[in-house]
Amino acid sequence: MLNSKIVGTGHYVPDNVVKNKDLESVMETSDDWIVERTGIHERRHIVLGGEDTTSTMGTKAAKMALKNANLQPDDIDFIIFATLSPDYYFPGPGVLVQEQLGMKSEIGALDVRNQCSGFIYGLSVADQFIKTGMYTNVLVIGSEVHSGGLDMTTRGRGVSVIFGDGAGAVVMQAIDNNKTGVLSSHLHSEGKHAEELSLISPSTTDWVPNFIERNDPEDIRYYPYMNGNFVFKNAVVRFQQVIMEALNHNGYKPEEIDMLIPHQANLRISQFIQKQMNLPDSKIFNNIQKYGNTTAASIPIALSEAVAEGRIKEGDLLCLAAFGSGFTWAAALIRW
Repeated sequence: MLNSKIVGTGHYVPDNVVKNKDLESVMETSDDWIVERTGIHERRHIVLGGEDTTSTMGTKAAKMALKNANLQPDDIDFIIFATLSPDYYFPGPGVLVQEQLGMKSEIGALDVRNQCSGFIYGLSVADQFIKTGMYTNVLVIGSEVHSGGLDMTTRGRGVSVIFGDGAGAVVMQAIDNNKTGVLSSHLHSEGKHAEELSLISPSTTDWVPNFIERNDPEDIRYYPYMNGNFVFKNAVVRFQQVIMEALNHNGYKPEEIDMLIPHQANLRISQFIQKQMNLPDSKIFNNIQKYGNTTAASIPIALSEAVAEGRIKEGDLLCLAAFGSGFTWAAALIRW
């Protein structure tokens, strides 16, 4: 029986480091305030007008993943790109990566808009394509540029201090072994809470001419909004639920997890889940301290770093889990 296995990981983050102290000059905040609430010490921001965009960062992460998989771009059968911050409103960045990688074949490219859960949703789609025999090698990318759309004032500090830019990628490959690779994935949503973590405008119901006509600097609908306490309370419940769902589905217990990589939303959420599941520090990977929340990119960046650091070994039981805007949440259980 065909199964899918991650055979290459990669990541890319911009060179521009923005420390908490740097934000003190543009808003009323402090390093202590940010660290206490989020665990974040610094994040990466692209330089506006520079060479980095959502798609180019995704391409750089993909090149690293391909190299680590010992594959060439033309070995890829399909591209899946997860992001909430595409280069353009349309087309999506998947086709841009196809061009930037110089692929000769006119392979398909799918864009996924599931925000913080986007990478796991994309991984799940790739897994199903491979298991059905449709594709052999699938490139899955998560990439985000948040910095250009944040309210970098005191008004927006509750959101703006959290998010950073970056990209991660994996190459998934068909194998004839159902005991290793992706064991299962579990996807959920709850749309009644859609506006608790959202960016409402511009949209097709409130398009650009309306903004130009209003010219209202106090109109904050084009900045991200987050009901922080409400999101936190839902996240800690849904994270644990979906992790246990994946474990129960495959007949495992929490103590059998070798590595948990949660979406890097807030270090306090990860620490809460770690405590609830009684996992030692050696069994959870966090890097939000240095990158902030990179939404769809956070899990593949963390996965790439964990692999590079030797934190994940052949035969390990790996769990990926995410919760975010939508609300959507998801988990994948993988035998490495």
